[in-house]
Amino acid sequence: MRQLNGGKLVVATHNAGKLAEINALLAPFSIAAVSAGALGLPEPAETETTFIGNARIKAHAAANATGLPALADDSGITVDALGGAPGVYTADWAETPKGRDFHMAMDRVYAELQALSAPSPRLAQFRCTLVLAWPDGHDEIFEGVMEGQVVWPKRGNNGHGYDPIFQPNGQHLTFAEMTEDAKNAISHRGKAFAKLIVGCLS
Repeated sequence: MRQLNGGKLVVATHNAGKLAEINALLAPFSIAAVSAGALGLPEPAETETTFIGNARIKAHAAANATGLPALADDSGITVDALGGAPGVYTADWAETPKGRDFHMAMDRVYAELQALSAPSPRLAQFRCTLVLAWPDGHDEIFEGVMEGQVVWPKRGNNGHGYDPIFQPNGQHLTFAEMTEDAKNAISHRGKAFAKLIVGCLS
């Protein structure tokens, strides 16, 4: 497995919340992370139907555009009673003409569960795929999953995305009620990062 030994890394995201989480996870390593958004890179079309496929598109686009190693994260929430939706369309459910509205997206999840009279617990998973790509086309892939359930009403003001309606297994708080450190210690992204650290940063 190829090592990433310090230096500069492009994080292939335009999502400020996701960048903040990734920077916190990279903090112990001598890596200067800059986002694709800060570099003015366009967001490539995510045309795949899997988290791995879309993460690879983003990572390789950023690596090719900058000549630097690039890390992409494709993640989302899958809800069992909705057949795994929204899944790779997690962000799409939040799209509006004025930008992303995750409160609207969470309302849709709840409305669809109610329409199905889905029983509790309404099982769900947060899933994260990380792809670390180099300009020569090489990449490494790491995946993490956090099991939990959809809860209602929304709880908490921390985190981002669907965090206020996701309660991880074994916890009484939603992701949005946890501190950043507490969430990172157990989250899907934290689990994927732990594998990346062992594989490429140790």
